[in-house]
Amino acid sequence: MSAALDYATAEAAWEDAVRAAALLAIDPPGVGGVCLRSLPGPVRDRWVQIARELLPAETPWRRIPISVSDSRLLGGLDLTATLRAGRPVLERGVLAESDGGIVVLAMAERIAPATAGKIGAVVDNGEVAVERDGLAERTPTRFGIVALDEGATEDERPVGPLRDRLGCHLDLNGIPVHAASGSMYAADEIAAARQRLPAVACDDHHAEALCAGGLALGIGSLRAPLQALRAARAAAALDGREQVEDEDVQLATRLILVPRATQVPPSPEQAEEPEQQPEQPQEAPGEEPEPEEGEPDTSEEDAPEEPDPGEGGDDEEQEAPADGIPSEVVLEAAKAALPDDVLQRLKVRELALRNRSQAPGRAGALQKGGGRGRPAGVLRGMPRNGARLNVVETLRTAAPWQPLRRTEGETRRVVVRPEDFRVNRFKQRSQTTTVFVVDASGSAAMNRLAEAKGAVELLLAECYVRRDEVALIAFRGTRAEVLLPPTRSLTRAKRSLAGLPGGGGTPLAAGLEAAHEMTLELQHKGSLPVLILLTDGRANVTRAGTGGREQAQHEAQEAARGVYLTGVRSLVVDTSPRPRPMGRELAEAMGADYLPLPRADASAISGAVQAATGIGS
Repeated sequence: MSAALDYATAEAAWEDAVRAAALLAIDPPGVGGVCLRSLPGPVRDRWVQIARELLPAETPWRRIPISVSDSRLLGGLDLTATLRAGRPVLERGVLAESDGGIVVLAMAERIAPATAGKIGAVVDNGEVAVERDGLAERTPTRFGIVALDEGATEDERPVGPLRDRLGCHLDLNGIPVHAASGSMYAADEIAAARQRLPAVACDDHHAEALCAGGLALGIGSLRAPLQALRAARAAAALDGREQVEDEDVQLATRLILVPRATQVPPSPEQAEEPEQQPEQPQEAPGEEPEPEEGEPDTSEEDAPEEPDPGEGGDDEEQEAPADGIPSEVVLEAAKAALPDDVLQRLKVRELALRNRSQAPGRAGALQKGGGRGRPAGVLRGMPRNGARLNVVETLRTAAPWQPLRRTEGETRRVVVRPEDFRVNRFKQRSQTTTVFVVDASGSAAMNRLAEAKGAVELLLAECYVRRDEVALIAFRGTRAEVLLPPTRSLTRAKRSLAGLPGGGGTPLAAGLEAAHEMTLELQHKGSLPVLILLTDGRANVTRAGTGGREQAQHEAQEAARGVYLTGVRSLVVDTSPRPRPMGRELAEAMGADYLPLPRADASAISGAVQAATGIGS
C-alpha cells in the first residue's frame, strides 16, 4: 500500500483520477476501463459515485461479484421460462446487459483466471457467444470495465490479461479524504463530448508519438497505444475541440502509458550517443588510407558528392522524424509522472509475482473438490459421499429434454433422470505446515536451538495471519523426537521448546526419516508441508544407534533421497562455523535449496526461510 501523499501531489493525483472517470464516461469501450487500486473507503466511494454520475441516466451499470457463475456472466438457459414454455429459452447474461455501459468487478485481485479470460474474450470480440444447454446465440455488446483492486501487497493484483485490457490504472491509496473533492465536470459536458467524439481527428504524428512513447517505456502490448489514442480523442472532445493537441497526448500518457512502464525512457542525449559512436569508427578507417594515397583531393571530392544528390531534401527528411513527431511531448510527460523509484518497484513486483507462482501461497495451494470451501461450479455426479445436489443446475440440465421425454409416455410435469444430476464443487486452500528439523547435538547445540526457537516463534506469529502451522523435530544422541506436532499455538510452542537439552551424537538419518514420515502424513491429510533442516551435515550415528561416521553419512544420504521422492519443498540451513561439502551434498540429495548461515540468528533464519520458500509472500 502506498504511503500518504503531500496535499499538492494528492490533489493533482485526484484531478487526474477524475479526468480518467470523465474519459471513461465519454468512450467506455475505447478507453477500455479503469483499474482502480484502492482499499474500501470514502475516497474510492467518491470516485465511483463521480464515475456513475457522469454517465447518462440510462447507461447500464452492472456489478459482478467474484463468485459469478458462467450462466449469469455469459447467459444460458432461463430455467423458469423454459419450464413454463416447454422449450429452451435463453437468459441474457450480465455482459450482454451491459452493452454501452460499465461493468464493475468487485475484488478484481481475486477474480479467477478463467472468469477473467471469458470477460477478455467478450471484450476482444465485441460479442457474447452462448453455446450451451442446446442453445447457440451471439449477442453484440461493448462496454467499459471498472476493476476494484483491493490488494494490500504487490503480489495481490488482477491477472495480467485483465489488466492489459484496462486503459487507465489509478492508485487512490495515498490520497487523503480532504483532497478528494468533487468533479470538475458536469453530466451535460460529458453528453456534449460524446456527441462531438466521432468528429475528433488525430494527426499521424500524434499517433506515432504515442506508439514511440510506448516503446520507450518498454510496453510490449499493442492495446496500450490504441487505448491512449482513444483517450486523447476523448480528452479533445471534452475540451470542445475537434483536433487532438499536445495536452491531450500528455494526459493519455500519464493515465495509460506511465502505469504500464517497465523501463525509464532514455534522454535525447543518450538516444543520440549510440547513433554517433558507430558512425565515427566506420568513417575513420575509410578516411585514413585515402589521405595517404590521394591526400586532400579525394576527401574534397567525396565530401561534396554526399550532400549533392539529396540537396536540402535529405536534410528535411532526416529532420522530419525528430521535429515532426512530437515524441518529446510523450517522453517529457512520462518522465514527469514516473516515480523516482519506479525500477525498484517493478523489480519488487516481478519478484513477488514470481514467488507467488512458485511458493505455496498465503495460505497454501488451491485445491478443488471436497465438501467445504468456496463454490467452484458444478459437475456431473450423484449426491453421495458428502457431495451436495445442486437442484437449480440439475433442473437446468433436464429442462431441454422435457419435450422429448414427454413423447416417451412420461406423465410427470418435470422429468429428471440420474444423468441430469449435478453436484456442487468447492475449492479451498490447503494448510501449509512448516516443519523444522533441528540438529540438537554437539557443543554448539544450545546456540542452534536458541536460533531455532526464535525462528519458530517469528514464523509462528505470521501463521496467525496466514492460518498456517509449525512443527518441530529435534535429533540428538541415538534418535529423533517430535517436540512440537503441527500447531498454531504460540504457548504450546514455547512450552515444548523450553526444556530441550543438547549434546550427544548426530543421528541425521533418524531426523530425516522422522521428517519424511511427518510430511507424508501431512500430505495425506491434504496439507502442504515445507521442510526446513538446520544442521551441519556431519552424521556420526547410524539408524541402529551405533557409531560410524561413514555408515551414518551413507544412511543420511539415503534418507535425504527418500525426502526428495516426496516432492516436498525443502531448505537446508548449514549452521556449521565453516560450511563443508557435506551440507551441500545433503541438500542436493534432498532436492532442497542450500543456505550456509554459520552465524545466523533467529531473524536471519526467519528471513532466509521466507525468501527461499516464499512463505509470507
